[in-house]
Amino acid sequence: MSTDSVQPKSGYWAGFDLGGTKMLAKIFDSQYKTLGKKRRKTKGHAGVELGLERMAQTIHQALEEAGLTPAELAGIGVGCPGPLDLEQGIIFEAPNLGWYNAPVKQVLEKEFGCPVVLCNDVDAGVYGEYRFGAARGASSTLGIFPGTGIGGGAVYRGQLIQGSKSSCMEIGHIKVLPEGPECGCGQYGCLEALASRLAISAAAAQAAYRGDAPKLRSLAGTDLSDIRSGILASSIKGGDESVRKIILRAAEYIGIAAGNMVHTLSPEVIVLGGGLVEAMPDLFVEAVSEATRHNVMPTFKDSFKVVAAQLGDDSSVMGVAAWAQKVVQEQSSSRIKTQV
Repeated sequence: MSTDSVQPKSGYWAGFDLGGTKMLAKIFDSQYKTLGKKRRKTKGHAGVELGLERMAQTIHQALEEAGLTPAELAGIGVGCPGPLDLEQGIIFEAPNLGWYNAPVKQVLEKEFGCPVVLCNDVDAGVYGEYRFGAARGASSTLGIFPGTGIGGGAVYRGQLIQGSKSSCMEIGHIKVLPEGPECGCGQYGCLEALASRLAISAAAAQAAYRGDAPKLRSLAGTDLSDIRSGILASSIKGGDESVRKIILRAAEYIGIAAGNMVHTLSPEVIVLGGGLVEAMPDLFVEAVSEATRHNVMPTFKDSFKVVAAQLGDDSSVMGVAAWAQKVVQEQSSSRIKTQV
């Protein structure tokens, strides 16, 4: 069942955020007030079929809390990790879930009888901040979300920038240091290899091992898996100057990538999100803002502002519901014009 063949029925929209460890469904009215929600563990290891069934159950439970039936849904937006076929609504590959060729759109449209729109999870978060959060009212927005990797997305005059069939804006794989370290993608010197939380934690673990970060060593030792964003923030507050310098160096690399994007898109707002930014917003926003301005032409220095994301987990689930509404209504309008 294609989106084109399913008619929107009302003003209620579902947003679904599919993560590696948790899934979240929310039901919104036409003003994007939350009417019902359900959060569950993803349990992706159980396989695609059971995973899609679990997604459907979670949406049903959110609908029950909202006091609505599936027949009252106008559409469902699903934010997904991994490479996607946006037109067919398929997750090609989600390694953290162990899913391959998951027919999300087909299964959910059959279950709920309404249009289903897939969107990259980071794109969904950026669109959420554009519509409802830190970039509300901007004409164009760039989002950079450093975490285990580095996700990116952009909204240009109301439209998400997407590829012809799949998501794009892989800002984490912009090359910022040609002779830099190897990235998980197989290239060298990618932003993700230099400024992700994983890269920062690795450098901080070395500093702790050398004795240059005593506070960090007392909090988490030198085990990379224990050095999370909150621990890094506590380390800096505890006086570990070496860790602060590592964060600032990562911010400089992000500023190089952001400067390239300013020259390309001239965004009005650059939104920084993710766990690292949430843990130390003032330090990160100021450092990235300064680094970005250092890496752009004079004409562009005052053309943008850098801000921290405001919506947290809600950015993706709200963003993907709003994006689904936009896509479905545009398709409906297009069909009407064609018929006339």
